[in-house]
Amino acid sequence: MELISGNTFWPTTLEQMLDFPPLAEDINCDVLIIGGGMGGSLCSRLLGERQVDTVLIDKRRLAHGSSSANTGLLQYSNDKTLTSFINTFGETNGVLFYRMCKDALDQLDKLATTLDKDPAFIRRSSLYYASTKEDVQVLQEEYRQLTRFGFPVEYWDEHQVAARFPFRKPAALYTHEDAEVNPFLFAQGLLQSASRLGVRLYEHTEAKHFEFNDKEVVCHANGRMIRTKKVIFATGYETQEIKTDRGAVLESSYAIATNPIGDAPLWHEQCLIWETARPYLYMRSTPERRIIIGGLDEPVLDAKQREIRLLHQQHKLLQALQEHFPGVPFQIDYAWAAIFGTSHDGLPYIGPHPRFPNCYFLEGYGGNGTVTSMVAAQLLADELTGTHRPEMELFSLIRPTKPSPETTEPMI
Repeated sequence: MELISGNTFWPTTLEQMLDFPPLAEDINCDVLIIGGGMGGSLCSRLLGERQVDTVLIDKRRLAHGSSSANTGLLQYSNDKTLTSFINTFGETNGVLFYRMCKDALDQLDKLATTLDKDPAFIRRSSLYYASTKEDVQVLQEEYRQLTRFGFPVEYWDEHQVAARFPFRKPAALYTHEDAEVNPFLFAQGLLQSASRLGVRLYEHTEAKHFEFNDKEVVCHANGRMIRTKKVIFATGYETQEIKTDRGAVLESSYAIATNPIGDAPLWHEQCLIWETARPYLYMRSTPERRIIIGGLDEPVLDAKQREIRLLHQQHKLLQALQEHFPGVPFQIDYAWAAIFGTSHDGLPYIGPHPRFPNCYFLEGYGGNGTVTSMVAAQLLADELTGTHRPEMELFSLIRPTKPSPETTEPMI
């Protein structure tokens, strides 16, 4: 699967790429991780800390799949509101998921401080604005639910938004304790630290075939064998090609990074910005004072079609940015398109699958993939080292693909 088209920004921020060999011999391990993106890098770091004999392989260079197209907005709020999660899964599970995401943000923050190279992890607030007047009531209800369960959020009316930004919106939620990160530097740093902890990393090593036995899995890659007790499939959107019950909707998404913009503050607290419309636009700044804006999700296209479509969509993104911040001399320096996936019910897929003995899957689908990958890495690291995590049942791979209509509220 061709995951990315165009010219991504993040790889330009790394002075020297990590370089690991392809697999060239038969090896044994306790845990084999397939995939060296954000999910795989987080799992490798946590398992390395626990001194689990771990191997990670990737058919590309490490972190050069979806992680290089990740725009690095980290939030405890999700594409699906807390209100909708409560209506779909019940109060206990809906609140549990949101709290797990908030805890995961703190864990990502702690990990970032341990890396050799600063991944530009910065705590930010988020402006989530109503795209239309009809969405104001939805935001008011979401505010009530978030405050009821202790999440840090403010409700702003139209005048409060206009006092802080050069645009007017009917209302907004201003959530606190979110973050931004350079996802490419973060994944690279995690992998480097995992290697120092003893995790064996192999690039350009594609898993071609598996033998599933009672006590082990044999992975055939590069004409060699890897014998392992457990496997973690952290293959991102390409997981859809591994198992038939795919459980996700794939789309094409677009993003641009602008030229660096002056020295003056760009907007209120350099917060993350997104909206209630679906598909939604989102914006953030970078330490280099570029602006990244993304969105315009649409049905998935093949790589050639996506490349052509990108020429149109990048200008729509620039126009949207100029409408929000008139008078600023924005230019497009980088533009890319990528595969983006969401699950049918808004939750990631994490855990075992009955047709894949001794295997776990990490599918952090949705706009908050880095955060849910942190949730998954913690759950899987615990399970693989003897601590049962019953919360994983919420993310079961064999849960119904669509929630019951009696308990479902449409996404805003």
